[in-house]
Amino acid sequence: QDHFVESGGTLVHPGDSLKLSCATSGFNFRYKDMSWYRQAPGKEREWVASHSYRDGTRDYADSVKGRFTISRNVGKATSYLQMNDLKPEDTAVYYCSAVVNWKRQWGQGTQVTVSP
Repeated sequence: QDHFVESGGTLVHPGDSLKLSCATSGFNFRYKDMSWYRQAPGKEREWVASHSYRDGTRDYADSVKGRFTISRNVGKATSYLQMNDLKPEDTAVYYCSAVVNWKRQWGQGTQVTVSP
């Protein structure tokens, strides 16, 4: 069962902006904390951002703070990651994630490549 379907990844240039989307299904999105992670080639998956459903708190990794914004549309059960001022080191596969049925689960990811 596909709980998460990410989209929006593509090839961009340094300094560009990009917005990723994560359409969800199969659980009550309204009551889920949503997160985004990324995995660069040859590196482990790392946490990027989280969004609390309880109070709307948003947390970011230091590497993206001030450039990325996580948001959500409850009516569409979709999480978003707005990425501004992209850098080559942001190149990675981006995944959205939440704990569903007591397990952290992931989508298939969407590739973001930042290259001159």
